[in-house]
Amino acid sequence: MAAIHDPVTFEIIQNSLAAVSDEMFAAMRKTAMSAIIYEVLDMGTGITDAVGEIASSGAGIPAFVGVLDKSVKAILKRHPLESIKPGDLFATNDPFYGGVTHLNDVILAMPVFAGDTIIAWTANIAHWNDMGGMVPGGMSTDAYELFQEGLRLPAVKLISEGVPNQALMDVMVVNSRLPDFLKGDMWAGIAAARLGDRRLKELATKYGRDTFIAAMANFMDYGEQRTLAGLRALPKGTYSFAEEQDDGLIYKVSIEITEDKFIVDLTDNPDQVKGPTNASVDGVMIAAQMALKAVTDPSLTANGGTFRPIVLKTRHGSVFDPKEPAAHGFYYEVEMRVFDVMLRCLAQAMPDHMAAGHFASICGTVIGGPHPDTGRFFTIVEPQMGGWGARKGRDGNSAIFSGFHGETFNCPAEIAEARYGLDVRCLELNPLPGGEGQWRGGRGIRLDYVARADNNFLTVGYSRARILPWGVAGGRDGTGNYVEVIRTSGEVTKHAFATGVVLNTGDVVRVQTSCGAGYGPPSERAPESIRADLLDGYLTPERAEEVYGFKP
Repeated sequence: MAAIHDPVTFEIIQNSLAAVSDEMFAAMRKTAMSAIIYEVLDMGTGITDAVGEIASSGAGIPAFVGVLDKSVKAILKRHPLESIKPGDLFATNDPFYGGVTHLNDVILAMPVFAGDTIIAWTANIAHWNDMGGMVPGGMSTDAYELFQEGLRLPAVKLISEGVPNQALMDVMVVNSRLPDFLKGDMWAGIAAARLGDRRLKELATKYGRDTFIAAMANFMDYGEQRTLAGLRALPKGTYSFAEEQDDGLIYKVSIEITEDKFIVDLTDNPDQVKGPTNASVDGVMIAAQMALKAVTDPSLTANGGTFRPIVLKTRHGSVFDPKEPAAHGFYYEVEMRVFDVMLRCLAQAMPDHMAAGHFASICGTVIGGPHPDTGRFFTIVEPQMGGWGARKGRDGNSAIFSGFHGETFNCPAEIAEARYGLDVRCLELNPLPGGEGQWRGGRGIRLDYVARADNNFLTVGYSRARILPWGVAGGRDGTGNYVEVIRTSGEVTKHAFATGVVLNTGDVVRVQTSCGAGYGPPSERAPESIRADLLDGYLTPERAEEVYGFKP
């Protein structure tokens, strides 16, 4: 059937791709075993074209959706086309072989055939709670090479022509401390990929293979046109920014904006570290993609064409382009930090469009040990919510996930208590002062987990603990992210980046995430806004008088 170059048909196909991505997302969510997938939505689904350019994506974490095209391209690089058959399905989690993030994030990708031709790929990614490694959950602040963080899957064929590679599956299962969860999450991802494969074949049959392919190419060209239009509206020039990080390293970025290019230069940055705070060059590219999308055309669905204007420059052997086998366990804090630096850099060019600093951390919190009721090993892996920065004319949002984490949710207390060996004592807005301004930052959270058994453990990887979210135009800084462990003896220790902190029965893990920073001097805040903050519990009368000079 000859290709139909009809804009209405193309639009129907593109909307169908979006519907298929969403259906894949729903199927994976409903069948996954782990709460971090089905409640938190620490996952992503998508469709690429035959060569791995992202064509459509479901809901979920933007930084995860941005992985999928890069993973498919790595699979194609590693496997000759003639070796890829209908019914094949590939798995990768290794950042040096298309995994992009860290070993806990497993990508499953499936080629979609029309006849003997690959016309697309379906793909998904999710955080699997345990892939082995030196500590439960795999993420250790003490890791200094990737081998210590879990089982590496270098873009391998998990299913061949519909037949599972049982030997490989057995290796994966036996390396996990949570084998049932691994199997359940794996088959949920397989089901989602197969569902997408079936739907795309139906589309190609209905409209014809050539029309299907032409529609994807057309929409990618449109994505590029939208980005170029956004670039033309931005102030041109080269902007640079440097920021110290909690560990003392200085991250630097230079961004050049031209009529048709968005050039991000990260070459002048520290060497890779002997620890788990490195990020792959593909992961850093995602940060650049998100920054470009934010300032050019945030409303349109992203696709491969959207990001054609990006030029990314890195230095091999640096923290943003490390050499194998660098550890990557806490890659997400590195990418969050460089994304934040990019936004601060761009704020120099467009200050009225950028907000003050937000809590800007995934705040990954890992607690595990023997379940007090069953004796079965459990691991809870939770990102945390926090406060966003204010912007000109608007207060910051409270208690939502970071800009890097996207449309995800916290795990309800009822689920956490049912599935894990913990009590959730409280979840409330962070009452600590910070982030005041003419427009105030949003509040972070205070969350108390209580251990119900001895010999539990805690691992945390928070940033923005020492270098606080920054205020703008006289607004006050935020408060910082950290965890307090409150012992039954009354002893309190404070942590932001630590592994294997022992917890015993009755010990409290208190998560404190940062309030976002303020915009404008507090003295100029409107009285009615101060009264509303008092009524909503954002302010105490004493704090209102101290910061704003306001007496109720």
